[in-house]
Amino acid sequence: MKNWRLNLILAFFILFSVAIISRLFFLQILNGDFYKALSQGLHNSLTEIRGERGEIFLKNEKPLAINLDFRSIFASPKKVRYYPQETLASQLVGFLGAEGKGQYGLEGFYDQILRGEDGFEVKERGSDLILTIDYNIQFEAEKLLEKAKENLEIESGQIIVIEPDSGKIIALAGLPNFNPNQYEEHAKEGNLKIFKNGATQELFEPGSVFKPITMAAALEEEKITPQTTYIDQGFVKIGGYTIYNYDKAVWGEQTMTQVLENSINTGAVFVEQRLSHDLFLNYIEKFGIFEPTGIDLPEVYSENKEFKKGYEINFATASFGQGIEMTPIQLVRAISAIANGGKLIKPYLVEKIIVPQNGGPGKIIETQPEIQNNSVISQKTSSQLTAMLVSSVENGYAKRAKIPGYYIAGKTGTSQISFSSLGIDKSGYSDKTWQTFVGFFPAFDPKFLILVKLDNPKAKAAGYSTTLIARDLMKYIINYYQIPPDYE
Repeated sequence: MKNWRLNLILAFFILFSVAIISRLFFLQILNGDFYKALSQGLHNSLTEIRGERGEIFLKNEKPLAINLDFRSIFASPKKVRYYPQETLASQLVGFLGAEGKGQYGLEGFYDQILRGEDGFEVKERGSDLILTIDYNIQFEAEKLLEKAKENLEIESGQIIVIEPDSGKIIALAGLPNFNPNQYEEHAKEGNLKIFKNGATQELFEPGSVFKPITMAAALEEEKITPQTTYIDQGFVKIGGYTIYNYDKAVWGEQTMTQVLENSINTGAVFVEQRLSHDLFLNYIEKFGIFEPTGIDLPEVYSENKEFKKGYEINFATASFGQGIEMTPIQLVRAISAIANGGKLIKPYLVEKIIVPQNGGPGKIIETQPEIQNNSVISQKTSSQLTAMLVSSVENGYAKRAKIPGYYIAGKTGTSQISFSSLGIDKSGYSDKTWQTFVGFFPAFDPKFLILVKLDNPKAKAAGYSTTLIARDLMKYIINYYQIPPDYE
């Protein structure tokens, strides 16, 4: 009995040894060249990455992009990039490509810092980024966009929440979004547009949310006051063109405050005509519409060459935000100057950079707000226009954004989407619309500025779409930060 057991064990040992020898023969002799090349490729990729990549955290210390040990078929584990929040802020963060370089978003913009490259010095570990983004507000903003997709069937949309006096971005939400951990699925399908941040990389014509900028220029130059009146006939002729009001409404005698309340296109044309075209153009430039904002993300901007050709009709339509293009973040920067007393700010997302130090705690580099010394408009103009925008929410088309107990300064905008913006080689405009709301609160001591932009929602105008989303988000922020009311 004893010999039988020993023989069985010996047989198993011989079979196991034969299996190992056969496997080694297969790997080393028959497929040796293949695995040699594979190991060289692995070696080259590791020397290119050099060190452990820095991580990205939200303001609330919630991780947005972290290093994770990943067990592979090889003996030693390797570090990979991992996004624990998955789709949250995906267009904001971007992703790490297969070659070890950051793509899009913060991963692309701060790639060298995250890789640990500081000039010619290469560190063993990259620096960490601490963002200005508040997790809870970002989550709520993205939830509201998802709700708009369900209820209004939007094609895409963006929400921006910013501190208008500093440029600190509290939330930057976009839809559609993606999971950075599975970016390859979209890349294989050729759907690269989903990686772009619509707030900084897509141009649009803002419509009537641009009217406050037209008003600001005329108020600053003392060409009008909030009480200046004109007679609206429902249309105005410019050369061979006829410009109508929304819904072809006729308002009769109106003040400039009522022009904003009722979003009267002919009133905006009237205001622009009080200015010279050169002066109007100069103010648009001062508000930063023809230049990048400097935000720490990939961004685009338009020189607006067509608008600058100087045709009369171009200046007329630009007065109410049609025929002039910009990114949502450019518009936010411009309206922030109205909210903060006339200063142009630089929007930013990274609050701190933590640089690793050998044998000690990391060195913390804090971002300082960048505010232009020269005012775009005076404090007086800012105060006048703020009161006009409050009236727009209290009495006008933006009234659905009203929150009892709080003064909200805001403006709606509905603009037609041009065929060229849809990638169609055709002049003119489609039936699709951009619908936007921009506002700040508390109006006379603004802590937050919000922009809500929806692409082609199933709603008649922004007063029925973006204002409701903005109201819900402002309510959330008011409760979240326990902002005291302006009145009982």
